[in-house]
Amino acid sequence: MSTVNAPTHIAVLDDEVDITRLLAGYLQGHGFRVTQLHSGGALMDTMREDPPSLVLLDLGLPGEDGFSIARQLREHWQCGLVIVTGRGDAVDKVVGLEVGADDYVTKPFDLRELLARIKAVLRRMAPPPFPTVTVAAPAASRSRLRFAGWLLDLAARRLVNAQGQDVALTSGEFDLLCTLAQHPGRVLSRDFLLEATRGREAAPFDRTIDVQVGRLRKKLEPDAVEPQIIKSVRGAGYILVPAVAAE
Repeated sequence: MSTVNAPTHIAVLDDEVDITRLLAGYLQGHGFRVTQLHSGGALMDTMREDPPSLVLLDLGLPGEDGFSIARQLREHWQCGLVIVTGRGDAVDKVVGLEVGADDYVTKPFDLRELLARIKAVLRRMAPPPFPTVTVAAPAASRSRLRFAGWLLDLAARRLVNAQGQDVALTSGEFDLLCTLAQHPGRVLSRDFLLEATRGREAAPFDRTIDVQVGRLRKKLEPDAVEPQIIKSVRGAGYILVPAVAAE
């Protein structure tokens, strides 16, 4: 059976049935296919049997650790992850990003804003269209970038290490690294990086870029404490230090 134009599958995990019904009805009305779930075990079964493109995850599940569920998703599946929770403390938000969430929305939320954030995450996950012109593109805009032994494949949204192994990145991490790699040797401010990677719709909170840079360093750097690839410039932002060769 053809899957062309099949609706995007979203899994909603929340212990409150009224919340999952509300979100399912709203998202289905906007063309999504929605699976309503009420436990981490049910989500893991769904991930194995019918993996969604994006998960809306509540942290406050009785008897379960929502952050642990988020870590499992990031370790085993490539999907969008938006935490939707009543836990609005800044520490929880930072931890949510550190475990790999693409966005963090606190309850109560506006359905229209949540929809915009979901669409923003899905856009960032989608591979860029192939160029339709044959003129040579600037080096930094070509689809394969090499630096410090790493290969960043923009079209396939892959990061490959020197041993030829894929290194998993969240959509936010990939977009941030892509932006830095397309401007090598240039200091990019946090505001520039936020706008380039998340856009105006996401309305991200203050430490988003810092947290994502920290996660990238753990994956890229031999020593994340003394980074040599992504360096901080006090009061200015971040810079990708190595030369970048485009293919």
